[in-house]
Amino acid sequence: MTVIKFVVREGVLQGRLPVRELARACVGECARAAAELGSLRAGLPEVPTARVDDGAVAAAFLSERHLLIDGRAPVTFAPLSRFWRTADGWVRTHANYPHHRARLLDALGVPDDPAAVGATLAERSALDVEETVYAAGGLAVALRSPEEWAAHPQAAEVAKRPLVERRRLDGAPARLFAPIDASPLLPAARLRVLDLTRVLAGPVATRTLALLGADVLRLDAPHLPELPDQHADTGFGKRSATLDLAGDRRTFEELLAQADVVVTGYRPGALDRFGLSPEALAERRPGVVVAQLSAWGAYGPWAGRRGFDSLVQAATGIAVLEGSAEGPGALPAQALDHGTGYLLAAAVLRALTEQAREGGSRSVRLALARTALWLTEEKGWTAGPSGTTAGNAGGAPCDGPQRWLAETDSALGRLRYARSPVSFQGGPVDWNRPPVPWGTDAARWD
Repeated sequence: MTVIKFVVREGVLQGRLPVRELARACVGECARAAAELGSLRAGLPEVPTARVDDGAVAAAFLSERHLLIDGRAPVTFAPLSRFWRTADGWVRTHANYPHHRARLLDALGVPDDPAAVGATLAERSALDVEETVYAAGGLAVALRSPEEWAAHPQAAEVAKRPLVERRRLDGAPARLFAPIDASPLLPAARLRVLDLTRVLAGPVATRTLALLGADVLRLDAPHLPELPDQHADTGFGKRSATLDLAGDRRTFEELLAQADVVVTGYRPGALDRFGLSPEALAERRPGVVVAQLSAWGAYGPWAGRRGFDSLVQAATGIAVLEGSAEGPGALPAQALDHGTGYLLAAAVLRALTEQAREGGSRSVRLALARTALWLTEEKGWTAGPSGTTAGNAGGAPCDGPQRWLAETDSALGRLRYARSPVSFQGGPVDWNRPPVPWGTDAARWD
């Protein structure tokens, strides 16, 4: 049984929903999984005690807001990414990426001007906007109450699945780990992770695996640059390369042949044509762990839809619960993204531990909409996740995030950033390298 000591701090991640408790549980689960894998690989007689501090958790869940690059604060949302009034309610759009902004404007037939967008949306129904923009490849979701979402067929499909879906894909032999040192204890040391994710939950997961010692190689299509500031926030500990999967399959196959983990964060099925389904990957690389992340889940009528944390909050009733008579609200952090990211990292670590004992290629899958259901429906929140003994490190005031922030020089400039909240006895306290500009590195393993 893993012992997790919690430092409870009032006044952080405050909202009507139990965001602090969700964040604490997600980080605790990740710290537990890391400590157990580290204990296994280092041959320790006992699993190290984990520590979860609400202050560190809150700072990390707001990492994109704490980031400074040469003193400059990044822009987290573009002008067209917001709630808009419609003829019968509200709609939430997401247009941070240039191609999503272009598709939104094309679907609405308006210029790149917030006033023109607002005037057009005010004349249309929210559901009409949702369907029109989606059909054009853009991102817009009608605001729904919890009851309206519960009646939606996608909500019914989401509710049928566990928070973390796990599968054993084949009968690959048990994983033989090379032993590791206990100081610092790096559970993922010498493991290679292919990171095919985009902002924000997937990169949070792989950023965490990098903290724990993994060699993480982020791969992006050359024609789809990542937003620079968000790439910086989630790029700690990683290398960044571009690769055209359609035109350079040989390079990808060479990378896959030496990969231990593949993490994907694109729409379900979007990468299958490149042979990146869990089954296809396991066939070519027996023993691999495949981790998949999506907004709405890989099932139901919305399985193929793009989505982001803010859109899931709008659709699932969270924005109504956190709102007021004046309009929709939002969680105090992008907690669906960050929470799901730590759960995804935990699921990967757990799959690696299970492989050492039972073998088999493994698949794990999470969805932001399922995390949203957990947040809104879970009753009786406690300090620790299941399978832990929750020690008490006491309560403490929260005097600001400064103690959980650090600074470093990088190729991007001087960075202020939030340290990882994943902490256990003997474990790492920071990443071994700062982020690099997007596409800096070669598509090969160190």
